[in-house]
Amino acid sequence: MTVVETGSLTRAAQVLGCTQSAVSHSIDSLEQELGFALLKRSRAGVRLTGEGERMIAAVRNLLNSAEQLQQTASAIRGLDSGTVRIGSFTSVAVHWLPPVLKEFQHDYPKVNIRLLNGDYHDVEQWLLEGSIDIGFVNVPCAVDCECIPLMDDRLLAILPRHSRFESYPKFPLVECETEPFISLLESSDHDARRALESAGVKPNVRFYTKDDYAIIAMVEQGLGISIMPELLLKGRHDDIQILPLIPESKRTIGMAIAAGDRAGPATRRFADYVVRYVKKHS
Repeated sequence: MTVVETGSLTRAAQVLGCTQSAVSHSIDSLEQELGFALLKRSRAGVRLTGEGERMIAAVRNLLNSAEQLQQTASAIRGLDSGTVRIGSFTSVAVHWLPPVLKEFQHDYPKVNIRLLNGDYHDVEQWLLEGSIDIGFVNVPCAVDCECIPLMDDRLLAILPRHSRFESYPKFPLVECETEPFISLLESSDHDARRALESAGVKPNVRFYTKDDYAIIAMVEQGLGISIMPELLLKGRHDDIQILPLIPESKRTIGMAIAAGDRAGPATRRFADYVVRYVKKHS
């Protein structure tokens, strides 16, 4: 390729930092391997043969692929650049991501992080659109992607203080049929709905909202009861009563990684940090 670009064996040797005889020998060896001549040599210079014209595009593609290979290998070794786009729901965004991000940014300060926060439906939509590289989801995930289960998370009943269930050790799900129930939007409320449907219970829904913490505030005011994942309630000191469910129910939190080759080396490494953190703290 250098000979073709320079039009001369001598100039190609100068560019490549070798002798003219070395360049000539390399071309002779390649022509012998292929079984036909690539270049015509004359006093006017060097030009491609007909066969060489047909080969030049493949040679150029081969060199481009080699360059891409080297760049990718450098990125994998260094992980010194790139962007990781993360989609999450509230409990993971509050309790897992801050310490994971802190550790990851300390080790890889040049990797940019973009964080989107929403509900289950939002995260699945972002994965489908290719807007994120990693999404925290409720397993099983409806999106075609690589999904890593991370943790089973109990579902708990949240009740106003001093309700008639104050002395109950556990909350019977059947009581949701008569008590005012505060629900997330239908597109988001996979956890509670799955628990209620499994128990054959139709809740007496009085309020809908998209915000988890709005539900907690409404329960504090005695407007109703609800069902929340344990991770979401971790570390909070709200004026509510929290009880295990009868029958017991749980969700499985997973990490979905973009399908195909969209997940770069920085994304894969960030996923490793998440898995390590959850194993250590769950």
